[in-house]
Amino acid sequence: MSKAKIAVFLCHCGTNIAGVIDIERVAKEIRRIPDAVVWDHRFLCSTDGVESMVNNIKSSGVDRVVVAACSFRTHEPLFQEALRRAELNPYLLEMVNIRELCSWVHEGEKEKATEKAIRIIKAAITKVRNNKPLERKKLPIIPAALVIGGGIAGIRAALDIADAGFTVYLVEKEPSIGGNMAKLDKTFPTLDCSICILGPLMNAVAQHPNIKLFTYSEVLSIEGRVGEFLVKILRKPRYVREDLCKGCLICIAKCPGKAIDEFNAGLSYRKAIYIPYPQAVPRIPVIDPNTCLYIQKGVCRICEKLCPVGAIDFSQRGGVIEVRVGAIVVATGFEEYNASNIYEYGYSKYPNVVTGLQLERLASSYGPTEGRLIIPGLGKEPRRIAIVNCVGSRDERHLPYCCRVGCMASLKHTWYVKHLLPDAEVFIFADEIRASGKGFEEFYRRIRQLPKVYIVKGRASEVRGNPNGTLSVRAYDPALGREISIEVDFVVLEVGIVAGRGTEAVKNILKLGVLPSSGFLLELHPKLNPVETAVDGVYICGAAAGPKDIPETVAQASAAASKVITLLSRGYIETQPYIAKVDEELCSGCRICLTVCEYNAIKIVERGGRNVAYVDEALCKGCGACVGSCPSRAIEVLNLGLKQVEEMVAEILR
Repeated sequence: MSKAKIAVFLCHCGTNIAGVIDIERVAKEIRRIPDAVVWDHRFLCSTDGVESMVNNIKSSGVDRVVVAACSFRTHEPLFQEALRRAELNPYLLEMVNIRELCSWVHEGEKEKATEKAIRIIKAAITKVRNNKPLERKKLPIIPAALVIGGGIAGIRAALDIADAGFTVYLVEKEPSIGGNMAKLDKTFPTLDCSICILGPLMNAVAQHPNIKLFTYSEVLSIEGRVGEFLVKILRKPRYVREDLCKGCLICIAKCPGKAIDEFNAGLSYRKAIYIPYPQAVPRIPVIDPNTCLYIQKGVCRICEKLCPVGAIDFSQRGGVIEVRVGAIVVATGFEEYNASNIYEYGYSKYPNVVTGLQLERLASSYGPTEGRLIIPGLGKEPRRIAIVNCVGSRDERHLPYCCRVGCMASLKHTWYVKHLLPDAEVFIFADEIRASGKGFEEFYRRIRQLPKVYIVKGRASEVRGNPNGTLSVRAYDPALGREISIEVDFVVLEVGIVAGRGTEAVKNILKLGVLPSSGFLLELHPKLNPVETAVDGVYICGAAAGPKDIPETVAQASAAASKVITLLSRGYIETQPYIAKVDEELCSGCRICLTVCEYNAIKIVERGGRNVAYVDEALCKGCGACVGSCPSRAIEVLNLGLKQVEEMVAEILR
């Protein structure tokens, strides 16, 4: 009898696998293979299971291992470590996912699930016979990080990384950091002043010796690999010299130019030279070239004449700077969905219909009305206010997902109204109120106890204008079993949120995955790797990764920062050996592989007077796109050669 060379370990996974697949029959079939020896275990990934695996490998003298269990994405490192402990090369392991591929998709079809498991395990045995020992290589890491986005997520991540002693380049497209949180008056459920919380962190960023702050800037391109990214940053001209400006703001007071104020959500005007808001960091004005009279028409230059330190510089042209970093954090934030797309609510048609973010600016002491709740365009205080939840959210026509913050925002906005206008009536239209966070239920009860506050069970179907200037909000009330209509003079729309405008560009630059329905960035694994991405060294956090409130955002930002700190502290990375390799004798230098590689891992180099493809092992992800495109069959992924694939297919079809 020949000595067993291949160990096959079958996992029951409790009833996840064994409840559908006949493990005993699988083991019996695999034992028919002359060079295979089989063991099964109820929970192979348990401490006891791993220990038995190590002992069996050592005692049986096998030199290849097949594990039939769960997904390699979650379990491969565990079983590779078991091979190391058993003094086998970890890349002589082949994993077969008989849970997701068999038991989960063939529930109630035991015969089919068992037969399929047998076939793919046999295919794995065929493949692993030709696996070769592989080794990882160590590459150095640049001890610096790039953070894209200067909202609360980017600020928290940058400070955490910088406090660990690493250089951070923080890039923000707006003239000031702060993001959406700076636009809020207060935060739920504690009703803290938003800028009072955010302001000290913003100033800490500006003063931190390890943080290089680039506002009014954008990332143009990112090349390289984890540990060594080359980043090009476009610094747009402010037309104000940052080294000279003292922040006296005389230039703003005298500027005759005018433009819609984006920070105040279009509810007011700003000057052509401006700072977004009083607490802006840096406190250095920027000149808007689209509304500056000198840049547009060649007249004015009042700001230049009045500046006491000569900081105005119309000759600025901006420029591109290059930085090198070892890791990247994407924190590009969110923005409100365009409420004009939801025509039935009358946004942009009626001046007394605003979004939740616009109400934040109206309630803010540094907003367009200095904290007075006045109906835009009408100049009077409202007496009856409707707050409409789920505007665009949980709606297949617009955003099929929950915005996660609208329910609590509606309660907070109710508090705004009652605080500023105690005698006003407030009607909240909602299918339900989701108050699942810490302190949320208590806040909900607090708002319910306020006088003249009514929660209308049912989603508003329409907002219609009346001849007297008021609005009628219609909704179906399931408790009454009929449609109701409530007349109000002011409507606040709690609009769903989408990924920030800069997310799409960053996604294209870094080749990141996104959720098709929303544009939010896709994490590597929603449970086990919530801040990591498919691109090594690139992490995501905050609302760039999906809807979330401020506490969740800050927690995720610190999680991303901890991943960066762990990576940079190690001082090196280990390459993944499952990479493509070129047979230079067969390569014709046709360049087709270059066009299909998503990771820019392939280059053309000269070898002996011929142009051939070369794979950068630090960039290659082993996806195999180049293998399928090569007309010369000159490229193979290590341990997944063309011969191995053909033999696996033949075994499955036998």
